[in-house]
Amino acid sequence: MAENTEEEFEGEAVEIVVDETLAGGRLDAVLAKAHPVLSRNRLKDLILNQAVSINGAIVSEPKYRVSAGETITLVAPPPEDPEPQPENIPLDILYEDDQLIVINKPVGMVVHPAPGSPSGTLVNALIYHCGSSLQGIGGVRRPGIVHRLDRDTSGVMVAAKTEHAHKHLSDQFADHGRTGPLHRAYIAFVWGSTETAKGTVDAPLGRDANNRLKQTVRKDGREAITHYFVEARFGDVGWDITRVQCHLETGRTHQIRVHMAHISHPLVADAVYASGYATKINKLPAEVAGPIQALGRQALHAAELGFEHPTSGEEMFFEAPLPPDLQALEAALEPFNKAFAR
Repeated sequence: MAENTEEEFEGEAVEIVVDETLAGGRLDAVLAKAHPVLSRNRLKDLILNQAVSINGAIVSEPKYRVSAGETITLVAPPPEDPEPQPENIPLDILYEDDQLIVINKPVGMVVHPAPGSPSGTLVNALIYHCGSSLQGIGGVRRPGIVHRLDRDTSGVMVAAKTEHAHKHLSDQFADHGRTGPLHRAYIAFVWGSTETAKGTVDAPLGRDANNRLKQTVRKDGREAITHYFVEARFGDVGWDITRVQCHLETGRTHQIRVHMAHISHPLVADAVYASGYATKINKLPAEVAGPIQALGRQALHAAELGFEHPTSGEEMFFEAPLPPDLQALEAALEPFNKAFAR
């Protein structure tokens, strides 16, 4: 899954129509909720620098209280284009050779530098670990990167260390495993109980007309296909949560998050695509509600990655265990496990 970064919207007007759920909120808080890739401080600076208007009039007060029906317009200035610098950031390395490196990306790590996240990224860590040989592989701004995960999605990733490996791996990801060995599996905890033990969501995705940092199902969108398989069902009177494994046949931004929300099973703790489900936490027992409230991010993890090695041709397979926050959630859910026929 790709992640949104500010650079994708540089110099373009991003509009938000304030609905009843946002009415009465502070301008900076409303923008932070609608644009999770931008920090609250970054948004405050943009407001103070007159990059935000409401109904066509510049508003430079972050504390301004928005009203229903108002249209907020944000125009982020084009970002600077610095060359990423090496940073001594620990990496959880699953495998490494002279062609590639496989890591278990932690929650909260951005893949490559962008405005709002100029440092502390996976790219900064890779440049330090791999040395100057990595710089420029596949492009100056994103050296070595062949695929991405959202900032708040944990799990297994591969990066290239040579131009040959970058092209070979990029071609595999572009094919999405349709004719080759590429395999990607994600674990997600979703609200509700799916009607069937497995299914396919085939729904084109594109940018949301009201919020360009969000994706939505739209007829004129790009092809997007997600296959899901139920691994466990949990619940009690008044609530259900399902653990599913998702396989991607395409790799669109926020694909799993949007597709599961589209079939009325949004990801647990997803503030962007499951905001309407926040009150469901009130129906949960305290021992389950606590781990969910502690997540602070969508319950999604890139658990498996398989691909063909760029030089040896060997089919390689890697797994990343659930991170501690999702392990805590699963442990809390286990007493409410429901047996089901697959």
